[in-house]
Amino acid sequence: MKHTMSLFNEPFAAIKSGSKTVEIRLHDEKRRLIQVGDHIEFEKLPDKQERIEVCVEQLMIFKTFEEMYRTIPFRDFGCEGWSMEEMIHGTYEIYTPEQESEWETLAIRIRLIES
Repeated sequence: MKHTMSLFNEPFAAIKSGSKTVEIRLHDEKRRLIQVGDHIEFEKLPDKQERIEVCVEQLMIFKTFEEMYRTIPFRDFGCEGWSMEEMIHGTYEIYTPEQESEWETLAIRIRLIES
């Protein structure tokens, strides 16, 4: 199955370069459909003209983003050298603690598919 998601420039470029191998999302209804072996097409915001495709290699569910960040090395998120505070603050600029509590969190280990 193929899924479509949008990304801002920095995480999009990190996936494209191979430095980001884990994408984070809420474990919401849309993401619950993702299975290992599926493909995700990421569209670069804001215009969605550039796209890259990845294969899902692993799905990991965590109660909180902090639990996720304590388990997975920051370099896998393309954030080597960041502090836990920076990771949490950056994530809460996108998702709220209320959303995190409602849905839990999902780490998607991905492999870039060369086009």
